[in-house]
Amino acid sequence: MSELQREVSELEARSATAARLFDIRRIIGGLFVVYGVIVTIAGITASEADLKKAQDININLWTGLAMLALGLFFLGWVWLRPTQAPTPAEAPQE
Repeated sequence: MSELQREVSELEARSATAARLFDIRRIIGGLFVVYGVIVTIAGITASEADLKKAQDININLWTGLAMLALGLFFLGWVWLRPTQAPTPAEAPQE
């Protein structure tokens, strides 16, 4: 393989890695999981006064669990359907 072809294949590998690294599903999923854990902990440690304010519905617990489920959905989506690097269009032969 020529030097130019080797460099091109290295750049394609880097491009694929960058595409997977900055996949928006990974960022959204990670943020939802982190915030979901925080809100779930706040819901677990809620006092009786907090529950009375929300008409005995532990809204922090339910919201935190929903955020966790959504974040895990996004991370599962990334794992099951990873991003494919775009294939370069071939130049027309003259």
